[in-house]
Amino acid sequence: MKIGIIGTGIVGQTLAEKLSALGHDVVIGTRDVAATRAGTEPGRYGTPPFSVWQVQHPEVRLESFAGTAMHGEVLINATNGSGSIEALRAAGEANLNGKILMDIANPLDFSKGMPPSLTVCNTDSLGEQIQRAFPNARVVKTLNTVNALVMVNPGLVGGGDHHMFVCGNDVGAREKVAGWLKDWFGWKNVIDLGDISNARGAEMILPIWVRLIGALKTPMFNFKIVR
Repeated sequence: MKIGIIGTGIVGQTLAEKLSALGHDVVIGTRDVAATRAGTEPGRYGTPPFSVWQVQHPEVRLESFAGTAMHGEVLINATNGSGSIEALRAAGEANLNGKILMDIANPLDFSKGMPPSLTVCNTDSLGEQIQRAFPNARVVKTLNTVNALVMVNPGLVGGGDHHMFVCGNDVGAREKVAGWLKDWFGWKNVIDLGDISNARGAEMILPIWVRLIGALKTPMFNFKIVR
């Protein structure tokens, strides 16, 4: 499958590496291709610059946001939540129309330091904002509640016996994404929350998630729903 990942940070890189290893044709997108290739600064979490990662994964092509969106039969928004709408506009609405857009970003505001707050909550969500901005995209919120390594390998935590959520207005898109989570990454338990307004709850998990990192001294955990 042709997959376009919008965002070249650690999350985008982790997803690209996994999906490429599964045999998918993966393109990863950035705002400025030349600047991303020339960059020498480490990532936010001390990861090597993208150019180093690219040398290690030459099969993953680097394109502009628009080029990435044109390539992908399925798209993944792995950008910083505060810049997601701008990045998707740069990708081009026509390139999003009719496609499943997996939104895994979070509306985190680091302007006042740690822990971050949310730029939107309670009565709206980033997922809803993206769906309103691109009404013909099939937006599905998912994977935003775990660390990037757990996204692509849930077995790293508790043998994989924990839960992931999906929500979106298009029932068929939710079903496909739930299947991909299981087939691509090995998620055993996927809960369909319903329409995209449920992204409010999925995103509002992040304040406690960030605080749990501080308490547990690790991001390698997830939530398990017990009934």
